[in-house]
Amino acid sequence: MSAAGVPGSLALVTGAAHRLGRAIAEELAHRGYVIGLHYHSSAQAASQTAQELRAGGAQVELLPANLTDPAQIEDLFARVDALNLPLMVLVNSAGVMARGDLRSMTVEAWDATLALNLRAPWLCARAAAIRMPAGGVIINIIDSGIRQTWSTFPAYSVSKAGLETLTRLLAKTLAPKIRVNAVAPGLIMPAETLPKEDWQRLVERLPLKRAGSAQDIARAVSFLVESEHITGETLVVDGGYQLL
Repeated sequence: MSAAGVPGSLALVTGAAHRLGRAIAEELAHRGYVIGLHYHSSAQAASQTAQELRAGGAQVELLPANLTDPAQIEDLFARVDALNLPLMVLVNSAGVMARGDLRSMTVEAWDATLALNLRAPWLCARAAAIRMPAGGVIINIIDSGIRQTWSTFPAYSVSKAGLETLTRLLAKTLAPKIRVNAVAPGLIMPAETLPKEDWQRLVERLPLKRAGSAQDIARAVSFLVESEHITGETLVVDGGYQLL
């Protein structure tokens, strides 16, 4: 079903304080949704984002939680219930991309990545579905690079590949009332630790010869939210990265 055009409906965006999550929250706010702005450790950035969205006329509810803790996910959705707004959209955007080596990374580092990138979207989707009796939309943010073999980001690669499979499983399980899709960004925002020359070298390899923007991803999310006959799909937004 389409979640568009429902006055006062809530869109919960995880990891919405900055980067892609912020752009998605801004796009959905422009579409008229009340924004459930989730964040964990980025309280200052979340407050700034909320302030700017409210200045533009949006209603924003700040929802802090550590999504690696199942108990805090339960508490997050209890606070969603307290808002007394129909939850129509969930965007699982929160994630972590940590370097590692399969030969030496710790069990704790592996588990921490999968807890946030894969287990949390499952638990959030399950909780959201209970609160969408009339229907709704769930969008997972994955990565177009999951079809590559990124040996320097093993836990991240496994978690995002798993999230794509989870997207299809959820789409089948939650149909027909709830649609579940994914967006797979490519070269959109460089990591803060990546040298500019290395980023530019990667961009120059793309068929389109330019990086994408956070707004490109936000518009893709909005498209999937409003497209009533698409479920279980991944929309790749990567400038042709998968053609390399």
